[in-house]
Amino acid sequence: MTGTNNEELVKRIARLARQNQELEEHLKKLEKLNDKLTRENESLKKLYEKSSSRDLKEEGEGERKDRTLRFNMATLLFADIHGFSKLVEKMDSTSVMDELDEILFEFDSIVAKYKIEKIKTIGDTFMCAGGIPVRNITNPVDVVMAAFEMRNFLESYELSKRGPGKRIWELKTGIHTGPVSATISGKKKISYDIRGDTVNTASRIETVSENGSILISVMTYELVKEFFDCEYYGKLPVKYKGDLQMYIVKGIKPAFSADGKGLLPNEAFKTKFGLIQFTDIQEIILDKLEKELPSFLHYHNVKHTVDVVTEVELIGWAEGCTDEEILLLKSAALFHDAGHTVSYDDHEYHGTMLAREMLPLYNYTPEQIERICSLIMATKLPPRPKDLLESIMCDSDLDYLGRSDFIPVSNTLFEELKAQNKMGSLNDWNKIQVKFISGHQYFTKTARSLREVNKQLQIERIQSLIT
Repeated sequence: MTGTNNEELVKRIARLARQNQELEEHLKKLEKLNDKLTRENESLKKLYEKSSSRDLKEEGEGERKDRTLRFNMATLLFADIHGFSKLVEKMDSTSVMDELDEILFEFDSIVAKYKIEKIKTIGDTFMCAGGIPVRNITNPVDVVMAAFEMRNFLESYELSKRGPGKRIWELKTGIHTGPVSATISGKKKISYDIRGDTVNTASRIETVSENGSILISVMTYELVKEFFDCEYYGKLPVKYKGDLQMYIVKGIKPAFSADGKGLLPNEAFKTKFGLIQFTDIQEIILDKLEKELPSFLHYHNVKHTVDVVTEVELIGWAEGCTDEEILLLKSAALFHDAGHTVSYDDHEYHGTMLAREMLPLYNYTPEQIERICSLIMATKLPPRPKDLLESIMCDSDLDYLGRSDFIPVSNTLFEELKAQNKMGSLNDWNKIQVKFISGHQYFTKTARSLREVNKQLQIERIQSLIT
C-alpha cells in the first residue's frame, strides 16, 4: 500500500511539474504578446497624436484669442506618402511608424531650409505653405524646389533601406498658388490653420497626381516656368471656376542645372533667383528707410535710394554687366544710404554693417557680400572708383548732376545740410556746387553720353544764380 501511494505521489508531482512548466511557457508567451501590444499601442498613440495634435491644441487653447491674416500669394503643397495603408498589413506597426517618422522628420528639415511653413501632418499626408508667415515673392519656386528634395530624399531612402529595384514608399505631390487666410494660434509655439479655395485646390491636385510626380496648377506654373521644364498634364474641374490646367514639373531647365539631370541648381539659377528675391529685400529696406530716416533728410531719402537702384541697373546693362553683377550693383545701391538710419557722416560704413547682417539670410555668399560692401564704400566722396562696377555706383549716385531737375534736387540737399548746421546761405551753396560740378567727371561711357552735356548746362544755370 505504501509503495502504491509513493508511485502515485511521484506521478502527481511529475504532472504538477509539467503543468507548472507549461504555465511558465504560456506566461512567457503572454509577456511577449503584451510587449508587442504595448509597442503597437505606443505606435498607434504616436500616429493619433500626429493626426490630432492640432485639434487637441486648439481645444486646450480655446480661451486664447486667435487672429486671422490674409495672404495674397501663398503656395500650398500636399505630399502623400502613398502605400501606408497597405504597409500596415505587411509590416510590424512599429517598423511602419519608425520609417514614417524618419521620412517626415526629413521633410520638416527640407521645408525649414526653404523657409516654408509646415502646417500639419495627417497620418501619411504632409502639408506646408510657402509665403507664410513672412510674405515673399519667391515662394512658388521655393516650394517646387522643396518638392524635388522630398522626392529625391525618398528615393535615396528606399535605395538605402531595400536596395535597387525595391520600393515600399511612394510620393504624390500637388502644388497650387493663390490667396489664403491663416488663423494664427499659440503663444510659445505658433501654429497656422490655413483655409480657402487655394488649400482645397492643392489637395485635389495631389489626389490626381501620380506616384513620383510633382503636379502643379497653371497659377504656380506661370510663376516657375522660367526655372523649370514643365509638361502639360490635363485639366481639373473646379466648382464654380471651370477647368484648372495642370502641369508636371520634369526638372530644372538645362541652362540652370548643375548636374545635367535637372535636379541641382547651378550658379545661373541662384543668380536669377536672387534677382527675383531682391524685390523682397528691397521692400524691407525701403520700409525701414520710411520709418527710421531722420525727418531732415530731404535729399538722402527713399526716392534717392530708388533712383540709384534704377540707375545702376540701367547703366549696368548698357555697360554689358552680367546678371550676377547687376544683382551685386542693385544690392549695393539699396544699402548704400541705409546707414543714414544710424549716422549721417559715416553712413556708408553703417550701410555695409546692415548689409552684412541681412544678406546672409538671403543666401548671398561671403564673396558677394564683400563685393557689395566695397561698392557701398565706393560712393564715399570724393568718388575714386577702381573698376567698372564701382564706376557704375559712383555715376548712379551722382546721376542728378546731369539731370534736368538738378536745381530743385540740389536745393533739397542744401536744406538737408542747413538743417544740420553744415551749410550757410543758398548763395554759398551755389558757389560750392559750381566748384564741385566743374571738377566732377562721369566714369562710364554710358553716363558720359547721357549726362555730361546736360551737366555743363547746369553749371551755367547755377552761375547765373550766384550773387
